[in-house]
Amino acid sequence: MNKFMKLAVEEALKGVESDQGGPFGAVVVMDGRVIASAHNMVLANNDPSAHAEIQAIRKACKILGKPMIPECEIYSSCEPCPMCLSAIMWARISTIYYGCTREDAEKAGFMDAFIYDVLEGKNSGTLKRINLDRGECLPAMKKWENKEGHGSY
Repeated sequence: MNKFMKLAVEEALKGVESDQGGPFGAVVVMDGRVIASAHNMVLANNDPSAHAEIQAIRKACKILGKPMIPECEIYSSCEPCPMCLSAIMWARISTIYYGCTREDAEKAGFMDAFIYDVLEGKNSGTLKRINLDRGECLPAMKKWENKEGHGSY
């Protein structure tokens, strides 16, 4: 077994055994060394965004002192959900290695299929999307746009 995937699985088991979250673990690696590892903390934190990949990326970015870490790879015990995939992409991580598939997760009771359906245009889901007060919100966007040296992400 790949040594980094083994660590991701160990993290997943920690989350399950401690009742902190679901069976998900992740490890961020750079140049063959572990930068950060984490497991799902959704239940412990009462936070739907506290997935293993998100937790590991937050730790790695803090350690490396930057929000984008393209020199890193991530190992996940399961195929990342849409939220985690987005975070991985925002962090510019170069490669994802994953063990279980999203179908495996669904069999275990994790219901991400409705999100994939919305993303694939199969249905609009139950979320109402209403554009509100754009004019009043634009000044902050323009201020950022005109700020020197703001960088981009």
